[in-house]
Order: sequence, then C-alpha cells, then structure tokens
Amino acid sequence: MKLAIDLHIHSGLSPCADDDMTPNNILRMAKIKDLDVIAITDHNSTRNLKSFLKVAKKHNIICIPGVEVNTKEEVHLLALFKDIDASNKFQHVLDDTLPKIKNNSRIFGHQYIYDENDNIIEEYENMLLNAINLPLRETIDEILKLDGIPIPAHVDRKSFSIISNLGFIAPELPIDIIELSKNCKYDDLITKYPYLKKYNIIKSSDAHSLGNIMEREFFIDVKNKNTDETLKSIKN
Repeated sequence: MKLAIDLHIHSGLSPCADDDMTPNNILRMAKIKDLDVIAITDHNSTRNLKSFLKVAKKHNIICIPGVEVNTKEEVHLLALFKDIDASNKFQHVLDDTLPKIKNNSRIFGHQYIYDENDNIIEEYENMLLNAINLPLRETIDEILKLDGIPIPAHVDRKSFSIISNLGFIAPELPIDIIELSKNCKYDDLITKYPYLKKYNIIKSSDAHSLGNIMEREFFIDVKNKNTDETLKSIKN
C-alpha cells in the first residue's frame, strides 16, 4: 500500500507560520490534497500536537507527533515520535534547553496554541525560533532514547541545514534518513555530495501556509495504514 506523506508542517505555534495554520484548517487541506500521513513539526515545541491528533482521527489521516529542533549549531533537525507520550517527554528536554527569551509577536509572529476546535487557548511567551542549548549529537541521542527518529531537515538548503552549517554529515552520527526540500533535484545533490546515497530520503513541504502543504507527491510503501508501519517504512 502506498501512502502519500508530508512530514514537515508548521502550525500557528511556529511564529513564522500563518495564524490560520490551525488543526482543522491543516487537516482539511491535507484531505483536499489527498494526503494519507502528515507530521506537525513546530519549532522547538510539541504543544499543539494533542489537538492535531484528535482532529486527524476525524479525517482518517495519520498525524505523527513531531517537532523541528533548532540545535545549538543552528541546525534544523526533525524528530518524529510513535506517540504523544514520547513527544511530551521530549518537550521536557526542550523546556530545559530553550533560552527563556520573550517572543516579540510584532516582529516574529504569534505563537498560538489551539484546541481541537481551532480556538486559541494560549499564546506561548518564550521565543521558539532560538537555538536550544544542546548540540546536535546530544539532541539526536535524546530523540533516540525515546525511540524517536532524528532526521536532518532540508539538507539541500543554504541555511539552517546540517550541510550548510557544519559542512557535511559526520559518518558517526546515528542518522539513517535525511529530508530534502520538495523541489530539490536529487541527482544534482548526489553529484555534489555522493556520500548522501547511503541515506534514506524523504521529501516534505516545510509548509508555513496552507497552500504550501504537499500534494500527492512523495510516497512510502506500508503493509498497513497506521503510525507504527509508517515510521517503520520511513526507517527502512
């Protein structure tokens, strides 16, 4: 069975995302675009995941709990988890390592936490765009402790990627998967960085607005449509 996926979507909790990136709006758009699986991956926070998982069930879409971490090196790293309990535990790591600097919503945008009916229940105060005080390797280790999947985000980009900021992916890092931007030309990237052939690939939208969510463009093969099978297919 082939599932259409988009595993990098920001809600209105990410200050750089549109305020209408609410649970129901995103899931309706995912339904319109005929996606089977999405992941909500806000910057340095998992606080909107509970509402998204509830709404996803109504639409028969798998929603994988996730987050986009900005490590100490300013490297963006996706973390995907098997359930909300694991993502909640990882939130403690983020709370302990994110600098306590107040967000200026007029400059950076709002950081809204929604309920399952798209009501704003809180505006998170501390700025989520900052880098956490945890290096890349230690961040990966914390994700793996919770049986999560660490995925360097948009490795083809010229900013906030592991290649742009560190120059390469160190072979000793326990990484099996990398993410490419949806418009990345894989052959050109592999010509430039041949060693990337050894990694599994996903392509995602990194959507900050409803229109940028993926169409049925990138697929994975699974035996059954559920979160466990989806994560297993991504790993393998």
